[in-house]
Amino acid sequence: MGIEEKLPSGILLTSVEKLAGFMRKSSVWPATFGLACCAIEMMAFGGPRHDSARFGMEVFRASPRQADLMIVAGRVSQKMAPVLRQIYDQMPEPKWVIAMGVCASTGGMFNNYAIVQGVDHIVPVDIYLPGCPPRPEMLMHAILKLHDKIAHMPLGSNKEQAHAEAELAALEAAPTHEMRGLLSR
Repeated sequence: MGIEEKLPSGILLTSVEKLAGFMRKSSVWPATFGLACCAIEMMAFGGPRHDSARFGMEVFRASPRQADLMIVAGRVSQKMAPVLRQIYDQMPEPKWVIAMGVCASTGGMFNNYAIVQGVDHIVPVDIYLPGCPPRPEMLMHAILKLHDKIAHMPLGSNKEQAHAEAELAALEAAPTHEMRGLLSR
């Protein structure tokens, strides 16, 4: 016999972290940052067929101060990189980034001096979304993965401890030039 049996019906037990995670994941507001053909697929995601409102994302925000998710859709030129960083810096904490499309993730087919070879050189990326261009369904899947990540984010001192553990794991990881094959360590 636990405490659950003694409580009246309609009472829900949870932790503050889980409740805050649920509220955060249910109200993610994206900033518009469409740079190329991937932006058309991002606009389709906001339309009635894919209905981004069911994810708590009714409106794509034009102001970075009202947004907490940046979807970088398309290739980023060297001239656009400082603007992207400025918009990211203007967003309030906590903030997340999705690199939408192969051009935003790795530079894509544009392997030249004018295109940034991966937006992660400019801002930290939480979710990489492959494809050229990725379909709106793929963007929905990436947003659901981001919701899962947001829901399980620790708060307060737990957040600092998790950040320190992730930093230590990154420092102890084998450099990519030492790796041999996919399964070797």
